Amino acid sequence: MRSSCVLLTALVALAAYYIYIPLPSSVSDPWKLMLLDATFRSAQQVSNLIHYLGLSHHLLALNFIIVSFGKKSAWSSPQVKVTDTDFDGVEVRVFEGSPKPEEPLKRSVVYIHGGGWALASAKIRYYDELCTAMAEELNAVIVSIEYRLVPKVYFPAQIHDVVRATKYFLQPEVLHKYSVDPGRIGISGDSAGGNLAAALGQQFTQDANLKNKLKVQALIYPVLQALDFNTPSYQQNVNTPILPRYVMVKYWVDYFKGDYDFVQAMIVNNHTSMDVEEAVALRARLNWTSLLPASITKGYKPVVQTTGNARILREIPQLLDARSAPLIADQEVLRHLPKTYILTCEHDVLRDDGIMYAKRLESAGVEVTLDHFEDGFHGCMIFTSWPTNFSVGIRTRNSYIKWLDQNL
Repeated sequence: MRSSCVLLTALVALAAYYIYIPLPSSVSDPWKLMLLDATFRSAQQVSNLIHYLGLSHHLLALNFIIVSFGKKSAWSSPQVKVTDTDFDGVEVRVFEGSPKPEEPLKRSVVYIHGGGWALASAKIRYYDELCTAMAEELNAVIVSIEYRLVPKVYFPAQIHDVVRATKYFLQPEVLHKYSVDPGRIGISGDSAGGNLAAALGQQFTQDANLKNKLKVQALIYPVLQALDFNTPSYQQNVNTPILPRYVMVKYWVDYFKGDYDFVQAMIVNNHTSMDVEEAVALRARLNWTSLLPASITKGYKPVVQTTGNARILREIPQLLDARSAPLIADQEVLRHLPKTYILTCEHDVLRDDGIMYAKRLESAGVEVTLDHFEDGFHGCMIFTSWPTNFSVGIRTRNSYIKWLDQNL
């Protein structure tokens, strides 16, 4: 009996050691976030073991775990009709709010889920619940795109999927089928989905047939650049769940099918050092010392290496492609973008990507709403139901839907 108590105590201590991580006091529901982070880390370790044993790619294994525990069928309710179909060969899940006699045409949002271009699905519970809420509260048609993921495809295949599906949806006969008002369509996405939504918006401004087709864009803690992994938010949140800096850099390398040997060099900005000519012209477009307010920069200093590793950009030139890094797009491209909503979280390595993009858009004459949450963390907006219900998750979702309701 005594030995059992000792063993139990030891196991509890080990579990507490594994789960506990120091977190800022201002973050929402810290112990719940620790448990969520521990669960995700455990899934990552299992997937890494599967990869090491040669049974499957670690991202395929990790996504299998995520989807297996969270996949939800297309279930309709009296308020929202949900159907799975495809738009020009791209799988989508469509959510249709109930018809209203006084409003024969509905507004619509094309939604792109996050997951580092490699994880999650439009068909998991978190995104199904978000899009259902949007369809019901906005009385809208929500098109959630099931784009292909790494490692089955790499950049720019994900962009091609969302562009193809969106172009198909914008055809007059398709909009008529879903009773959508062609003048009230927006695009939106979170994290890597925010990246794809931003890239989609920029691409549409440069297509004469698609220009002015989108009324708004709404970007939720978007990832927008891979030139500087030492912005104040990257420095401040280097180990913050659920997206530490090291993990974000690996997602970038995976997106481009790059070499993991580059990760450590990229973390210290060796890929955009002063002797790497390709990066020099673009550095001014994300000069955070001028783009970010003093309340954000605090005492953080830029990390600019004098000499670095030019081989990284030679092998991964996509790092400097505006389709992957919308923050570095030309000012002329930004000038034609629609009214924009950007949601950022204090405890997120991507916080400054969103704030800098808002600043660049404002400078280009675009109307921008920057919605910042001091207690928010990366991914929080989809965590609104038990057992992963966070106070900030509910507040961010409500704020996001309220903005869409007022502007779409």
